[in-house]
Amino acid sequence: MKKQTEPKRHLISFDSRTFSHIFTDVLIIGSGVAGLSAAIQASKHNSVMVVTKDKIDENNTNYAQGGIAVALSPNDTIINHIKDTIEAGQGLCDIASVKAIVSEGPNRINELINWGASFDKEDDRLIFTQEGGHRFARIIRAKGDSTGNEVEHILIRTIKENNNVKVLEHTFTIDLITKNRICYGAIAWHPKKGYILIWSKHTILATGGCGQVYRETTNPDVATGDGLAMAYRAGATLQDMEFVQFHPTTLYIAGAVRFLITETVRGEGGILRNKKGERFMPNYHPKAELAPRDAVSQSILKEMQKTDHTHVYLDVRHIPKERLYRRFPKIKEICSSFGIDIAKDLIPVRPSAHYIIGGIKVDYLSRTTIKQLYACGEVACTGMHGANRLGSNSLLEGLVTGYIAGTDACKSIQKTRRELLPYTIRKSMGLSKISWLDLNDIKNSLKSLMWRDAGIERNERHLLEAEEMIEMWSSYVMDKEFSNPAGWELQNMLLVSKLIVTSARKRKESRGVHHRTDYQKTDNIHWKKHILIKK
Repeated sequence: MKKQTEPKRHLISFDSRTFSHIFTDVLIIGSGVAGLSAAIQASKHNSVMVVTKDKIDENNTNYAQGGIAVALSPNDTIINHIKDTIEAGQGLCDIASVKAIVSEGPNRINELINWGASFDKEDDRLIFTQEGGHRFARIIRAKGDSTGNEVEHILIRTIKENNNVKVLEHTFTIDLITKNRICYGAIAWHPKKGYILIWSKHTILATGGCGQVYRETTNPDVATGDGLAMAYRAGATLQDMEFVQFHPTTLYIAGAVRFLITETVRGEGGILRNKKGERFMPNYHPKAELAPRDAVSQSILKEMQKTDHTHVYLDVRHIPKERLYRRFPKIKEICSSFGIDIAKDLIPVRPSAHYIIGGIKVDYLSRTTIKQLYACGEVACTGMHGANRLGSNSLLEGLVTGYIAGTDACKSIQKTRRELLPYTIRKSMGLSKISWLDLNDIKNSLKSLMWRDAGIERNERHLLEAEEMIEMWSSYVMDKEFSNPAGWELQNMLLVSKLIVTSARKRKESRGVHHRTDYQKTDNIHWKKHILIKK
């Protein structure tokens, strides 16, 4: 077999003497719920710089609809939330991580409320909704179906009022700066400022997920797995990369961007029907539409195959019109733009890539295997989700782990009182000059390949095909030196795709979101364990 293409340590050759330099106590890469939560905590005694490759609010958090799972209802308990999370994780949850994050959740939500977050209420009491996998109604929401937008708005407002935090938008972080397995900051690029070397005492990765490696995805364009790739190149350990969660219901209009139809729609009574109008979920799972996400996604795929149709339908016509419009204003608006009245018409839906459960391995304080480098939110693998994330646990995890990372970084700096000592770095990566490459064509081909061969259903033949194709593309992309985000993103996407596929081939069983048609049973004897990856 052809020798595998191993990624270079950095994506560019450089001499630090020719760069602009910025100094900060804490560098945070990413501006979603985890990154901004970390920034608020780290800034209590330190200077903080938040670097984001688009606008500050262009991230998965801002697009999150459903809500936040938190044990605040009088009928619920933290123990019940922990049990549901562990059950959904199918044997691979880190119990200590689940307990820590779920237990801290109520404190962080109450803090958000004190900062001005407006969650939906009735008679001055929070409204709780039930979702698949939850035995209790514990999902709080904002503006019906715009929870992420409300959380992001409040965090951004809090950041802007903080003199210790600076935000650098439209800045692409290329690579981490490390020496002797210690992180000293990162190399970044700004369209006007050029290359920048940002020196920091602690660096926190909060770059989100990698949904863009799939053709069908709920993720915005920025979710290209940059943090995962740069951490891997720096030598950090990654874990559970085979576990990619597919959201069961995204609006399916041929040629249009896949818009998320929140799981809460099913929690409020939405029914899934096939092209014949038949309800099918009771045939696949005893909890029907309220089954965990992996079961619903796999059931929809089977029904699409059985009926030879590109999608299924979500039926909410039986829900009172006034309540429906009030509860899901954003979904009503988007569907209306395609001529669909959700009170009268069936909504065409199909699964899409949604969330990477695996990521950078971290400990209970969000520390990675590289000193002075933290990871939090979707880019991290805390062990909370195991093999299948329980719905609406992601915003909770981002909020809490960001808080934990920022707090620990702050304490560490205060304890050691270490000075920033920059040093000269010269890196010649031996990269070749760019030949003519159609980056968009390779990118689109990769996304289609990942959807076809490493999607909801997987098997040895398709995963091997994916490995070979990714290796072929990598052989003439990874040795090139690009000077713009399009090239760097493609290199990151190729690397992350390879890590997903390699891990998926290794795990010869079906568990949670990882479904192998050639190994359909869960094998606790051989595979009740994590797959670790390190460069």
